[in-house]
Amino acid sequence: MPPLILLAVAIVGEVTATISLKLSEGFSKPVPSVLVVLGYGIAFTALAKLLNQGFPVGVAYAIWAAIGVAAVALIGALFLGEGFTLTMGIGLVLVIGGVVLLELGRAS
Repeated sequence: MPPLILLAVAIVGEVTATISLKLSEGFSKPVPSVLVVLGYGIAFTALAKLLNQGFPVGVAYAIWAAIGVAAVALIGALFLGEGFTLTMGIGLVLVIGGVVLLELGRAS
């Protein structure tokens, strides 16, 4: 499977699992609880396959984590009634900017 597809699968799995973790209400709701386990299982399997293909671990983890953090924060704000401030937005821009710099550094 192409590296970017594996990375996308890992990100979607992680975001799904993390949002489901909140919705599971301490693992008291069965469907979100199962999604937590499946999502993290898919995320780590895809990430492991990506790394096995030789993708740099620092870049993979940075992209995975940054997009995951941004997606979870935005989903929380848009759909779960969680707050989102200008300061948080600036923080997300800085995280994503850091990932871009890591990728640019790898290409040099």
